[in-house]
Amino acid sequence: MKFLNKILLYAFFLICLTHTTLAQKTVLPEDQSFDPASAFPPMRVMIDSAIKKNALVRYRDQEIDSKQYNLKTQQTSWTKNVGIQADTRYGTFDNFSTNTAEGQNPSILATKTSQFNYGVGAYVKVPFYDIFNHKNQINQAKTELSQAESMAEAQRDEVTRMVITQYNNLIMKQRLLTIKSINLESSKINMEMGEKEFKTGVINLSEYVRISDIVSRAESDYEAIRADFITAYMLLEELTGMKFNIYILNQGNEGN
Repeated sequence: MKFLNKILLYAFFLICLTHTTLAQKTVLPEDQSFDPASAFPPMRVMIDSAIKKNALVRYRDQEIDSKQYNLKTQQTSWTKNVGIQADTRYGTFDNFSTNTAEGQNPSILATKTSQFNYGVGAYVKVPFYDIFNHKNQINQAKTELSQAESMAEAQRDEVTRMVITQYNNLIMKQRLLTIKSINLESSKINMEMGEKEFKTGVINLSEYVRISDIVSRAESDYEAIRADFITAYMLLEELTGMKFNIYILNQGNEGN
């Protein structure tokens, strides 16, 4: 009975091993010396694309435009106190005139006529508040414009840092993925050798289980770093608004 139980246990582990080997497809680049950096455009191109796409950068640029318009308004605000007025009217008007002839008492003539009346005049207002505060208003507008320009520059710097950080993070994830791929392949080779040695009785069951556990951990580590790599890849695409074509990522999708 004990011998039969051992046989059944061995068969169970062989079935699990076969299922694991068939279900897992390890994806490796054809050339381990593949440099992922060669699949990307120059860093300056990615940064410029990210800056162009970033909504906060566009907002800061629009704020600069608004402050420039405000500065021009303050610089020309003095003209509101200088101007020309003109009016014209058409209607029936009463006209009065006097007539004197050779020292006699003047006579007053009253007539009604329909006519156009018009007038033109210039004016200059001198409000003391505008006189003394005009320079302060201009300086304030200039300061606000300078602040908006500084904020826009800071936002561009922030986007630049984000692109550099995400790019380097992606490169690190790709290199870790390559390492985990090699480790997984090595573990599977050891597993194949262990299976043969287990069948021939060279190693016992506990050693066989230990080797199988190493393969399982290697597969788990590989899938975890592969998910991290794909996430970093997609984040860089979203950040820059560009589409890349990385060989190892495409292979990873084929392995699903």
